[in-house]
Amino acid sequence: MIKIKNITFAYPSFENKATPVVLKNLSLNIQEGEFLAVLGHNGCGKSTLARMLNGILQPQEGEIIVDGINAKDEEKLLELRQTVGLVFQNPDNQIVATIVEEDVAFALENLGVPTEEMRERVDIALKAVDMYKYRDHAPHRLSGGQKQRVAIAGIIAMRPKYIVLDEPTAMLDPIGRKEVLAVLDNLRKEYGISVVLITHFMEETVNADRIIIMDKGEIVEDDSPQVIFSKVNRLNELGLELPKQIDPLKLKALVRPLQSDNPVLRTEKLTYIYGAKTPFEKTALNDINIDIEKGEILGIIGHTGSGKSSLIQHFNALLKPTFGKVYVENQDINISKDVSYKTRFKVGLVFQYPEYQLFEDTVYKDISFGPKNMGLSSEEIDKRVRETAADVGLSDEVLEQSPFDISGGQKRRTAIAGILAMQPQILVLDEPTAGLDPRGRKQISKLIKKYQADTGATVIIVSHNMEEVINLCSRVIKMENGICSYEI
Repeated sequence: MIKIKNITFAYPSFENKATPVVLKNLSLNIQEGEFLAVLGHNGCGKSTLARMLNGILQPQEGEIIVDGINAKDEEKLLELRQTVGLVFQNPDNQIVATIVEEDVAFALENLGVPTEEMRERVDIALKAVDMYKYRDHAPHRLSGGQKQRVAIAGIIAMRPKYIVLDEPTAMLDPIGRKEVLAVLDNLRKEYGISVVLITHFMEETVNADRIIIMDKGEIVEDDSPQVIFSKVNRLNELGLELPKQIDPLKLKALVRPLQSDNPVLRTEKLTYIYGAKTPFEKTALNDINIDIEKGEILGIIGHTGSGKSSLIQHFNALLKPTFGKVYVENQDINISKDVSYKTRFKVGLVFQYPEYQLFEDTVYKDISFGPKNMGLSSEEIDKRVRETAADVGLSDEVLEQSPFDISGGQKRRTAIAGILAMQPQILVLDEPTAGLDPRGRKQISKLIKKYQADTGATVIIVSHNMEEVINLCSRVIKMENGICSYEI
């Protein structure tokens, strides 16, 4: 059993500025073999709690006891982390090896597992998450969703007594999410492993034994899914909502090609090969020809690893085609370094993982970085930072915090604000609402619509959230194995 007793935690202050208490006198027991789901809006303390369960963070007050091990006992930390496995929100935070199967085996090697058993565990774990065929691939060549599967496999292979997963399916397509949940269910049945699942997908909690909802660092609801789901008004108060059914006919009607006489962005026979002429060669994009019209909101959908992120990284010359061309306003954006550089002010890209584009001391400085490089005045920069921060739901208090001390959802808002502050003509967002609570998803969706309506900008959205795609997009294209498809 995991016993959490009256824990309180606040992150260290930055430049002697006060930081809010993240967890407040929180108590909770997690039973052996239990499936516990954890819900709550962004910034409520879910990820902080997850990191405390295997000793990455320590409470300032109170204590956590895992099967008799005090999480504060430094001599028992290795034993604690063998007992409690943690899958991070961002898989890059825990992938360390250069080959997939070596990464899954990494913890087993450190635990001294015999070679034959290690081989068996690695194969079983990779097959469980449908990544066995990628066992000899380099992790950095995989998509975000594929990396997440590898991270989950690494924990599964350890077979800890407890697995804590922090938004493990945020970057997976709907089929991938179901597969991961099936794996977790099987682990519970076959090995009696306890599962603590932090998620914003309410449908993932239906089969939980118990759901807790956190708000402002405290547990405000603790009951069975049946009871929790019956409290519709209470869920709305807490910024949560029940899952909705998607109409496949509405989605199908949006999936269509476009032939435009004057597209704002166009690809011509675009092909991209990762690791060309190496043993790891992989064609990510194959002969892509698309026209994107000025002012449209285009959705790009497809399963994990289908080429979506590779495609959009060509739109502002972050990736250069192996073959073919990309045109923005009828200009080849790779014709020179100067043109490529200027294109990045026209085409703003928000990455799949916002951590990749956050690096300054404070959230304010991060949002202001782009406008500064545009040569704007101090007054205009300040105006844009504060307006976009408010638009994405970041308070003045958060602006003064380090971008590395805020929640995953707040990081995503910061990354979006940093791009919006440059007021790009083409806004490209890779999974813009992944990791956000329902209230946050609605806020960002509303902001995207408003930005497009106010500026006439073209918006391109990569998403696994079909409800988001249907509500936002005027047209949709589907990626499938590196090829552009118009079939659902």
